[in-house]
Amino acid sequence: MNYIIPVTIIIIIALFFILKKPKKAVAKPFPPHWHQLLLDNVLFYRNLTPERQTEFQKRIMQFLSEVYIEGVQLEVTDLDKILVACSAVIPVFGFTEWHYYNLSGVLLYPDYFNEDLEFADTAQSRNIGGLVGTGRFENQMILSRKALYHGFSNTTDKGNTGIHEFVHLIDKMDGLVDGVPEKLLGHQYAIPWLDLIHKKMEAINDDKSDIREYAGTNQAEFFAVASEYFFERPDLLKRKHPELYKMMEMCFNTNK
Repeated sequence: MNYIIPVTIIIIIALFFILKKPKKAVAKPFPPHWHQLLLDNVLFYRNLTPERQTEFQKRIMQFLSEVYIEGVQLEVTDLDKILVACSAVIPVFGFTEWHYYNLSGVLLYPDYFNEDLEFADTAQSRNIGGLVGTGRFENQMILSRKALYHGFSNTTDKGNTGIHEFVHLIDKMDGLVDGVPEKLLGHQYAIPWLDLIHKKMEAINDDKSDIREYAGTNQAEFFAVASEYFFERPDLLKRKHPELYKMMEMCFNTNK
């Protein structure tokens, strides 16, 4: 009977780890009426083929099964969920599978907020549209609904707050928000990417570029702002900044 004890223990340990292992989130079916909401509000989706639209639908439902969206003094609507999910999926749609393992939830504020996360009309310096949380807000993102909606409704300004913040989150996946997305770029491209960033930032700070001034703040902001430009106005970026466009295309795996 001595051999029975080790086998029993092995079975118990195996069962323990099987039961302890977290279950993979199961995505809900895509609500059919969301298709029209996507067509009406998301240019990126409208430009996809029907087959790719179906894939995009699956990807936003998978994201929503893994990340909660909570409204702060507002009721979360279907369009809120769609636009947050689109902000997450658009930058990584070039990859077969992607999970934001460094994000558990998105807090949606009704308006722009300040550094103290105050958004009331009486609060001072309310100019922040979104941020990736740290400290007690680690693994969370805070987005202004007003900024989120503006990003998708204005298709000519080369800006999108939702995409901007999710690009920061992608950048953070290697441990540092430094403008060098090691999860996306091969190691051999790091130096050329940094050289390009610094050249473009210099042009921005010398007022010789159409890239938004905020991109000249630091490398991380350049990457996020350039990504907004890439997804919002790809044809314009390709014409005005072909080298940057090519690097972004490779980074986000969209040249298929």
